[in-house]
Amino acid sequence: MKELFGSTGEGTSVSLYALRNSGGMEARITNYGGIVVSLLVPDRSGHMDDVVLGYDSLSEYIQSNPYFGALIGRYANRIRGGRFALDGREYRLPVNDGENHLHGGTRGFDKVIWETKEDECETGTSLVLEYLSKDGEEGYPGALLARVVYTLTPDNELRIDYRATADKPTVVNLTHHSYFNLAGAGSGNILGHELMIDADTVTPVGNGLIPTGETRSVRGTALDFTALTPIGARIDEGDEQLRLAGGYDHNWVLNRKSGKPDPAARLCERTGGRVLEVFTTEPGLQFYSGNFLDGTHIGKGGKRYGHRSGLCLEAQHFPDSPNQNQFPSTVLRPGTVYTSTTIYRFSTE
Repeated sequence: MKELFGSTGEGTSVSLYALRNSGGMEARITNYGGIVVSLLVPDRSGHMDDVVLGYDSLSEYIQSNPYFGALIGRYANRIRGGRFALDGREYRLPVNDGENHLHGGTRGFDKVIWETKEDECETGTSLVLEYLSKDGEEGYPGALLARVVYTLTPDNELRIDYRATADKPTVVNLTHHSYFNLAGAGSGNILGHELMIDADTVTPVGNGLIPTGETRSVRGTALDFTALTPIGARIDEGDEQLRLAGGYDHNWVLNRKSGKPDPAARLCERTGGRVLEVFTTEPGLQFYSGNFLDGTHIGKGGKRYGHRSGLCLEAQHFPDSPNQNQFPSTVLRPGTVYTSTTIYRFSTE
């Protein structure tokens, strides 16, 4: 189903698409930024709640959006100093997070109009989004053709398949940035949610939340989510890494087992019984605990989004990889194809 969501300040019409499955789940997605505007999921009693933070109108997304539900690119996360070198040439990017480049810059993929088409496939109803990022856009080299497919499967999965090609060597790191609250958007904070991340190590950060370049064990630290743990259990312990980030805003190095989407995380909310499992082909998972939400964002239904009222589980490559040779490469060259898959699977217990 397609409907008008509004228009930009330049007068471009923006659409809202509804994907539904046989289990009653519904995802509403707009072609502005590829944003998941709402995601209705049943709890253990069958009651449906919207489990992602967001706004009621397009104008609110355009005016002030901390990346609610958006597709992120060309490069998700931070690049130190807004610069990187590739094949002996330095490229400079917009600086929009202190001294660093964040989530593709001042006009990243979260703020562009994607070309769309609806498609029926064996695993459910899909929405196909395409965007051509021109050579030099936000400082990145090469024209990049990105294709993202959202699929709502009969198994209550929101599956996201990414593909990109470029005509010059460039860097690319795409992800999805929904803020989840399994009790329902605007229903309070997420500190009581229990989280497990299938990772034994993280890439610790320094000032500006840029990775130091090392890989560090999580054992015995506040970043240990190798077993289901309430998010609020250690968030105020005074751990140096949590102090630097104001909470959790780190990249976990996933224990990859295959080339297929592997288990990355499990999130549980005990009151309604909703469970979210994340599977991905990506090497890292950025867990962000909504540290910068401060109550100034009035969301859907007039609900105020306070501190830590939502969390993000962003499957991606590591932050600042273009400047960290020891990290998995994010370089994409002509003749090769960037592919990635992340699955958000919902159930109850």
